[in-house]
Amino acid sequence: MATTLNGPDQGSESQELDPAIAARLKHDANGLFAAIVQQYDTGKVLMLGWMDDEALRRTLTSGRVTFYSRSRQEYWRKGDTSGHFQFLKSAALDCDGDALLLQVDQVGAACHTGTESCFTNRELPAVVGHRGA
Repeated sequence: MATTLNGPDQGSESQELDPAIAARLKHDANGLFAAIVQQYDTGKVLMLGWMDDEALRRTLTSGRVTFYSRSRQEYWRKGDTSGHFQFLKSAALDCDGDALLLQVDQVGAACHTGTESCFTNRELPAVVGHRGA
């Protein structure tokens, strides 16, 4: 499933996630699913956050990405405190319905540490090019 937004606040009058979308989602034991965030024009993976149905509804209807904080147990909209906004360009569910890919226009750093991506300068040593037996 892929959803593309044309405006910043489409469908905001609805107070629950579209049942057709909700039926396709698979949640973990806490009612959450992973949301992978990618810069829409470069393909760079920026971060991973957690969402529930309400966070996804807020994201789809406002055009601004909202996550659910597992540690604080509250919703947070990217950029409200940091000024580093994520404007949604498209959203797609993976084949299993347990992960979401959000393509965004990132304004400022994506990571709370101030780096462009949460994966910047965090590479692990690995055998590159190795193909298992």
